[in-house]
Amino acid sequence: MKFADTLKTLPEFAGEKLVLTDASGAEVATIANAPGTAGSFRVYAYLARKYGAIDAEAAAEGLAIFAEHTEDASLHPGKHPNIDRLIAILTTGAPLNPRVI
Repeated sequence: MKFADTLKTLPEFAGEKLVLTDASGAEVATIANAPGTAGSFRVYAYLARKYGAIDAEAAAEGLAIFAEHTEDASLHPGKHPNIDRLIAILTTGAPLNPRVI
């Protein structure tokens, strides 16, 4: 299934942005609920609701949801920072704590 098709199956989430913090509480990323990043916002908000933290299990599901974009991110590091972040979580095992604002 393609990303656009899978995205339609995820619930809608209200909020301006999603903030990700590391174990020390430092902010490492913000994903706006705006054109260009609304899909990533929705995926991360879904993962946050389902798993609590964005850990390796959540990251693996997120990469599956991003579908064809995951392969593109692997081939072009830096092109898809929100997918790169999930790949890094799988590599390092260091979870991130999400908070929707």
